[in-house]
Amino acid sequence: MVDGISTAAGADPTKFIAFNISKQRFCIDIMSVREIRGWTPATPLPHAQSFMRGVINLRGGVLPVVDLASRLGFPMNEPTARHVIIVAELPGQIVGFLVDAVSDIIEISPDSIQPTPDVASTMAKDFVRGVIAADKGMISVLRTEKLAPGNLLDAAA
Repeated sequence: MVDGISTAAGADPTKFIAFNISKQRFCIDIMSVREIRGWTPATPLPHAQSFMRGVINLRGGVLPVVDLASRLGFPMNEPTARHVIIVAELPGQIVGFLVDAVSDIIEISPDSIQPTPDVASTMAKDFVRGVIAADKGMISVLRTEKLAPGNLLDAAA
């Protein structure tokens, strides 16, 4: 049992990076995470979607940074030195997700992920793969491929 989460013996556990956004807990599959880095001010892009913070230099490459709070419908906060960028490798692109803080690495069984409740909107169900009951409250498992900037229309469909 990790963080109060049952790791059933019948299924191979998967590791997730857990993080906080607006006093709520979320996680993504650790296999999509390339690195976690401190907040770096981003260069805004004209006519970008509201959840796009802009771009930063990542070892000579351009990394788009998505404000995950805004992308998920929470109020956008001004980043501080305590915020971090989770650099994730998604199919066809690398994206930085701005979050309040990374809390831990959790290992859970796929059987522990419960479906997104029917009370959630269609867009929420597109972003959230499921939820995990933990000692410290619920953790939403995000679908990183739906959070990338190029997938705005996919998520709204």
